[in-house]
Amino acid sequence: MSGETAETATAPAEHAGDLIVSEEGGVLSVTFDRPDARNAMTSQMYEGLHRACERADGDPGVKALVLRGTGAKAFVAGSDIREFEAFSSGRDGVEYETLISRVLNRIEDVDVPTVAVVRGYCVGGGLAIATACDIRLADETARFGVPIARTLGNCLSANTMSLLHQRLGAARTLDLLLRADFLGAEDARTAGFVSAVTAPEELEEAVADTLRRILSQAPVTMWASKEITRRLRRSGLPEDSDVIEAAFGSADFAAAVRAFGTGTRPEWTGR
Repeated sequence: MSGETAETATAPAEHAGDLIVSEEGGVLSVTFDRPDARNAMTSQMYEGLHRACERADGDPGVKALVLRGTGAKAFVAGSDIREFEAFSSGRDGVEYETLISRVLNRIEDVDVPTVAVVRGYCVGGGLAIATACDIRLADETARFGVPIARTLGNCLSANTMSLLHQRLGAARTLDLLLRADFLGAEDARTAGFVSAVTAPEELEEAVADTLRRILSQAPVTMWASKEITRRLRRSGLPEDSDVIEAAFGSADFAAAVRAFGTGTRPEWTGR
C-alpha cells in the first residue's frame, strides 16, 4: 500500500455502470446508484457487486465492506423487472436464482465484516443483499419486505429463504411472504434483524461508530465467527430447482411481468 496505513489510505471512486465503488480508511464502500429506479438491481449491478466482494478479499488493506443506496428513498427496491420480460420458461428463473445465490453467497463469503446501510425501501433482491451482510443499520424510514405474492407471483430460492430464516426468523419470513407486507425499522430492530435504528440525520454517525469498532477488533475472531455462521447456514440446503422452475414458468408470473409495465394489478389464476 506504498507506506499508507489502512486508516489513511484512500482510493479514487470507480463508477461501474450503476455502482460506485470507493475505498477510504480501510473501508470499501459500494453504492447502488440508480435513484430514479429506487436503485433496482440489474444483472450488470449484481456482477459488479460480486467483483467488489472479490476486491474486498483481494486487498489486505480492506477491513470492512459497506453497502448503501443513493438517495433517501431506497437501499435497493428489488431487481429490475424489465429483465424478466425476456424469460421464456421456468428454466430462465432457475438461471436467474442461480445468479442471485452466487452473489449473495459471495457477500456472505467476504472475509471482513460487511455492513448494509438502509434508508427507505429494502425490498426483494435488496432485502436479500442486506440479509447477506453481517450487520444492518437503518434509519427510521427503512421498510423491509418481499411482496412478490402481490406483485410478481414468483418465488425465492432455498438459499435466499435460508438466509432470511437464519437472520430474520422463519415465522416472520413466512409472514412477510404470505401477507406481502412490510416490516418497519423498529420492528426489524426488535426482531434482531437490524442492529440500530436512528433518525435519518444520525445514521451516518451510527455507521461510523460501528466501523470504528470493527477496525479496532481482532480480524481472525471476526472472520471465524462469520465462517462458522456461514457453514451452519449452508449445511442443510435442499434441492429447489423444481420449485423455482414451476413458479417462474407459471402463467401467473408471465402475466404479472406484462402487467408490471402498465401499472395494472395482476389477476391470479394459480396456473
